[in-house]
Amino acid sequence: MHWLDYVLVFIPLLVVLWIGIKTQRYLTGVSDFLTAGRVAGRYVISVASGEAGLGLISLVALFEMYYTCGFGVSFWSKITAPLGMIFALTGFCTYRYRETRAMTMGQFFEMRYNRTFRIFAAILQSISGVINYAIFPAVGARCLIYFLDLPAYITIFGMGFPTFGLAMFFFLSIAVWIVMMGGQITIMVTDCVQGLLSYPMYVVIVGFILYKFSWTNEMAPTLLDTEPGKSFLNPYDVYNLRNFNLFYVMVGIFSSIFNRMAWSGTSGYNAAAATPHEQKIGGLLGTWRSGLSVMMYTLMAIAAFTYMKHINYQPQATKVSKQLTLKTISDIASEDKFNVVRGEISDFIKSGKAAPELQQRVGDKFDLSKPLTGTEDYKEVAKIAIDSVDKAKGLTFNTIYSQMLVPIAVRDMLPIGITGIMCAIMIFLMVSTDTTYMHSWGSIIVQDVVLPFCPNGLRPEVQLKLLRFVIAGVAAFAFLFSLLFAQVDFILMFFAITGAIWLGGAGPVIVFGLYWRRGTAAGAFTSLISGSSIAVGGIVCQQMWVKSIYPFLSNNGLAEPVKEFLWNVSSPFHPLVIWDMTPDKFPINSQEIYFIAMLVSISLYIVISLLTCREKFNMDRMLHRGIYHTEGIALQKTRFNLSKIVGITSQYTTGDKILAWSVFIWSFVYNCVICFALVIIWNLFHSWPNEWWAWYFYINSILLAGVVGLVTTIWFSIGGIKDLIQLFQRLEGRTADTLDDGRVAGHISLADIKLVEKVEHQEMPKK
Repeated sequence: MHWLDYVLVFIPLLVVLWIGIKTQRYLTGVSDFLTAGRVAGRYVISVASGEAGLGLISLVALFEMYYTCGFGVSFWSKITAPLGMIFALTGFCTYRYRETRAMTMGQFFEMRYNRTFRIFAAILQSISGVINYAIFPAVGARCLIYFLDLPAYITIFGMGFPTFGLAMFFFLSIAVWIVMMGGQITIMVTDCVQGLLSYPMYVVIVGFILYKFSWTNEMAPTLLDTEPGKSFLNPYDVYNLRNFNLFYVMVGIFSSIFNRMAWSGTSGYNAAAATPHEQKIGGLLGTWRSGLSVMMYTLMAIAAFTYMKHINYQPQATKVSKQLTLKTISDIASEDKFNVVRGEISDFIKSGKAAPELQQRVGDKFDLSKPLTGTEDYKEVAKIAIDSVDKAKGLTFNTIYSQMLVPIAVRDMLPIGITGIMCAIMIFLMVSTDTTYMHSWGSIIVQDVVLPFCPNGLRPEVQLKLLRFVIAGVAAFAFLFSLLFAQVDFILMFFAITGAIWLGGAGPVIVFGLYWRRGTAAGAFTSLISGSSIAVGGIVCQQMWVKSIYPFLSNNGLAEPVKEFLWNVSSPFHPLVIWDMTPDKFPINSQEIYFIAMLVSISLYIVISLLTCREKFNMDRMLHRGIYHTEGIALQKTRFNLSKIVGITSQYTTGDKILAWSVFIWSFVYNCVICFALVIIWNLFHSWPNEWWAWYFYINSILLAGVVGLVTTIWFSIGGIKDLIQLFQRLEGRTADTLDDGRVAGHISLADIKLVEKVEHQEMPKK
C-alpha cells in the first residue's frame, strides 16, 4: 500500500483506541463490565451492535456466497421482511428477555428452569460459541494478509515467523486489550465509534465502484452469463444450486423464528439498554441502520465477479488468479511433503511451461502444453496436483482460494487512498467482532458455569479478574484453533454446523421458555441433548469423511448400498436436497444437519414438557409484571387496533410512532407486498426475462438502497454522537448496584429479590 493508505488506516484506529482508554474510568463493578451499567440509548445500541454483529469474517462469508451462487436466490429471502418487521415492532423475545433483567442467557435459564440446567446449557453454549468463534481470527488475519499482499513469512532478528500467526496475535492482542480495559462499556463505545467512522467510508467505496463499472455494459451482462439452473439474478432459475439454494433460505427463515435470541455472540448488547423500550427501539432502528453497508458489500461482490469474468478485465483477472493460486499454495501447502508439487506449480505459473510430472498429475483434465484460458484454471490445476499428495489438503486449498478471491480482486481494482479506507473498514470489522464475541463467550463461562457454584457470590474485584482471565483464555484458544484447524467447508456452512451444537436445541428452550407456561426443565434438557448430539455427529462425519469414513465404507463393500440409501431418502426433496455420496465430501451439508437437529429438538421439547408438566410456571414473577412490577412504567392494556399491529404501546413518543410506521411501510408494504408478492403474482401470468430481473435488482438493491443509505448515514451519525454523549453522562451520574452480579434467587435476579419480597408482603393482606 501507499503511505497515504497507511495514514488512512492508522489514524482512525488510533482514535478508536484513544476513546477506549478514556472510557475505562467508568468501570465501577460487574454490571458495568457485563452490560455497560444498563444505561445505553437506542442509537448506541443500534450502531454498536450492528458493527459488532457483522464482522470481517461475515463479510468474507457473504463474498464467498455471492461469488458462488449469485443474488437470484436471495429474492426468496424477502419473505423474512414481514418476520423481521414483526420481531422488531413487537420486540419478540427481546422485550420479554429484557423484562427478566437477566444479564446473560444462563441467568434467564436459572430463573425459568433451574440451576443445573443453567450450568449444563452454559457449558454446551460455550463449547459451541467458542468453537464457532475460533476461526474468526484465522479468516480475518488471512483476509488482511492477502489484501495487503504480505509475505508468508517475516524475518525478525534473523528468525522466520509465519505472518499468519503474527497477524492473528497482533489483532487478538488489540481486541483483548480493549475488553480488559472496561468490558462492555469499552466494547460498546469503541464499536459505536468504529461504526460512525465507517459510514462516510462506505459512501466513498460505493461511489468509486459505481464510477468504475458500468451496470448496463459490464455488471449486468456478466451476472446474466451463467448456465441454466444457476442464474445469478433470476430467482426462478436457481434449481441447480446445491449449497446456497432455496432450502438454505427456508432453513434460515425457520431458524429466525425458533432460534430467536439463541445466539449469544453479542449478548452484552441484549441487556445494555436503559429500559426494555429503548432495547426494542434500538432493534427497530436496525432495520434502517445497515442500508449503505449492505449495499457496499453487495456491490463489492458484483464488482469482483465482473472483474474476474468480464472480457474487459481478462488480463487483470488472469493476474489475480495467478497471484491467488501462488499465495494459497504457499499458505496451505507449506509442509515438506508438498515441496515438489509446490515447485512444479510455481514454475508453471511463472514461466507458462509445465514439467512432465505436473502434466502427469493433472492427467487428461488439462493440456498444459497450451495456455490456460479460464481465469480459475490455475486454481484447478493446483488443486488436482495437491490432491495427488493429500486430498484433505486439496479441499482446504479450494476453500481458502474461494474465500480470498474477492478480497484479492478488490485490492487489485482499488486505487491509492480507497485501498487504505477499505483496509480500515476490514480492521474495524475484525476488531469489533473479536471484542464482542470474546466478551460474550468468556462472560457466559464465568456467569453461567462458575458463578452458580458460588451461592454467596464472589467479591466484585475477584469476579472481574476471573472474567478477564477467562476472556483471555477464549482468545488463546481461538489463536491455537485457528493455527491448527483445516477448514474444508464454506464459512456460512461452518457457522451452521458449529452453531448447531447449541442452536440445534436452544431455540425451543428460549422461545417456549419466554412464552409457554408448560415448558419444563426435562423438556429443555432433552431439546439441548438431542440437538447437540446430531450436530456433533455431523461435524465428526465431515472432518473424518475423506480420511476415514469413506475408505472404511469402500473397503468393506458398503459404499454403494449407503450411496443408494442416501439418494433414495433425499429423492423426494430433489433438487433442493441431494444426498449424492462421493469420496471427496460428506453428502449431507451443514445446513441440512442443522435443520434436522432443529426439527428433532422442537418435537422432543414439546412432547417431554407435556409429559412432565405438573404446575404452570409463574411467568408474571419472572417478567416483573402485575404485582411484581418493580421498574419503569407499567404496560397498559389497549384495545386491538392498527397501531397494535406494528407494536405501538403507550410508551411510544411521536418520534417512536413515526419510526415504527416507517419500518412497517418499508419492510412490509414496499419490500414484502410490492417487491415480493406482486412480483410473484406478475410472474404467474407473465414470466420476466432475465434482463428485467437485472433491472429489478439494480433499482432495489443499488439505487434505492443508495438513497436510503445516504439518509441513514446522516441520521445515525447525528443520533449516535448524541447518544454517546448521553451515555457518558449517565455513566457519570449513576450508582453501581453491588448485588447486580448475575446471581439468581427464586426465579428472579438477586438484585430484585428484596423489591419483590416487599411487594409480595404488601399485597399479602389483600389475598
